[in-house]
Amino acid sequence: MVALSAAVVRPLVAQLHRQLVGSHRVTPVRRCNLTACSSKMHPMWQGPLAVPGGDRQSPIDIVVRKSVLDTELKPLKTTYDPKTCQQIWNNGYSFLVEYDDTTDKNTLKGGPLQDTFRLCQFHFHWGETNDWGSEHTVDRRLFPAELHLVHWNADRYSLFEEAVMEDNGLAVIGVFLKVGKRHEGLQKLVDALPTIRHKDSVVEFTCFDPGCLLPANTDDYWTYHGSLTTPPLTESVTWIVMKQHIEVSHDQLAVFRSLLFTSAEEEVQKSMVNNFRVQQPLRGRTVRSSFTPFLQGAPSAGGSK
Repeated sequence: MVALSAAVVRPLVAQLHRQLVGSHRVTPVRRCNLTACSSKMHPMWQGPLAVPGGDRQSPIDIVVRKSVLDTELKPLKTTYDPKTCQQIWNNGYSFLVEYDDTTDKNTLKGGPLQDTFRLCQFHFHWGETNDWGSEHTVDRRLFPAELHLVHWNADRYSLFEEAVMEDNGLAVIGVFLKVGKRHEGLQKLVDALPTIRHKDSVVEFTCFDPGCLLPANTDDYWTYHGSLTTPPLTESVTWIVMKQHIEVSHDQLAVFRSLLFTSAEEEVQKSMVNNFRVQQPLRGRTVRSSFTPFLQGAPSAGGSK
């Protein structure tokens, strides 16, 4: 999911509901029987929601044998300044770690991109167990969680709020999480999460390097043109999904699951789990690969430990 600030989401959602006719309930397509799971899902998808038609919606299943090697794809170039980290926010759907994006101190270049993109925030998606949770899958294989680092095109647009609505406006790096050893770089963030347990909680959070959450190998990735995975679902995203996963411990993911979709004032408290969107049809899009799929293979999920 690409999550937006409250100031952006509220008017856009209202506009979508006014303009779009018809609605449907989204049912997760997952390996497990998620009848019970879906009743406790991401609140964005529990009720009827009008969604726009479109041929470039996200997330998708990445079919390795159908991905196309593109030898023109370049290595990614990331430059991050930990001192620009500002705060953590529980927005009721995930938690966002937000950065100062008024200058080029946190940038993403290269890969499939022709322009310079600035980091705005990163967030995660996760399941209620280690058997599912990621938004993207690889050959239908699920991961317990997925990280999204959200960048916007600072060469073409003046603000994130403008870029999010326009073509080639966003670039999002997706990283799969696998349960294994404790991730030392992540622990500072995990330690802070209990302070934003409830919806709308915001706390100062400084000096965190988002680069520590990238896998050791960022040269191997898949890329395709897609969309936001929460309203307004605009098809403005260049997705860059890492082949190599990162490892986190079961205890670290348990802290993610201790967060709540609900505010402190609500009578019924709901655990923040299964905060992913259902996968969308590829509809003729090409998924390009920076590496030779048949020689290097796909990652294994290994979610449960």
